[in-house]
Amino acid sequence: MLRVRELESFYGGSQALFGMELGIDAGEVVTLMGRNGMGKTTTVHTIMGLMPARRGTVEFEGKRVDGLPSFRIARLGLGLVPEGRQIFPNLSVRENLIAAGANRTNRPSPWTIERVYEFFPRLAERQRNMGNQLSGGEQQMLAIGRALMTNPKLLILDEATEGLAPLIRQEIWDCLGRLKREGQAILVIDKNISHLLPLADRHHIVEKGRVVWTGSSTALAGDKDLQHRYLGV
Repeated sequence: MLRVRELESFYGGSQALFGMELGIDAGEVVTLMGRNGMGKTTTVHTIMGLMPARRGTVEFEGKRVDGLPSFRIARLGLGLVPEGRQIFPNLSVRENLIAAGANRTNRPSPWTIERVYEFFPRLAERQRNMGNQLSGGEQQMLAIGRALMTNPKLLILDEATEGLAPLIRQEIWDCLGRLKREGQAILVIDKNISHLLPLADRHHIVEKGRVVWTGSSTALAGDKDLQHRYLGV
C-alpha cells in the first residue's frame, strides 16, 4: 500500500532524513519508533507532502505521490492524526467532524458522524462543545474521529497517546485494536512499547533520520538490548 524508498528531507540546509525506508501493506499496523528528534514526524510530514523530499520516492497504491500537494495526497486515502491534535478550537465537536467528512475512495461502509459517536461515546456527549472546551483525551478522540471521517485507506497517527491520562490512553489503544480487526491499515508513532507490541505487525526503529531496525513484535520483544539501545531513556 505505502512504500517509502531512500527518502531524504531537509530543514533549510540541515538534513533530517537520510535514506528513510518503510512499507505498509493493506490491513497492516506498522510502527515508527525511536527517541525524540530522530525523524519520525519529519517522515510523516514528508509522506503527507507537508514538507518536500529532496531525494527518494513515496508510493501509495503503486502511484508516486512525492511532489504532490498535501491535499491531493490526502484525497488519495491517507488520513493524518497530527502531533498536537490540531483540531479546530472555534468549531464544535460535530462541526469538526462534518468539516472532514468525505468518502472519495467509495468505501462500502463509510465512516459517518453516527459511527464515530458509537466508536467514541464521549464525543457524542460533548458534540455541542467547542474544540477548546475539550480535555486532551477528548481532543485526541476528536482528531482520530476527524481523520476517520475522511474514510482513509491508511490512517497515520503521530504520537497517538502522548500526554494523555492512563485511562484515556487505554481507550485509544482499545480503539486502535478495533480498527485493526476491521482491516484498517495504520501507521502509528508512539513510545509505549507494551501496547505497540500486541497491536502492530511490524516495527521500524528510527535513529538519526534512518531506519536502523525492522522486525516483528516477537523479535522486538525478545531483544531487550535493542530496546535499551534505541528506545530507552
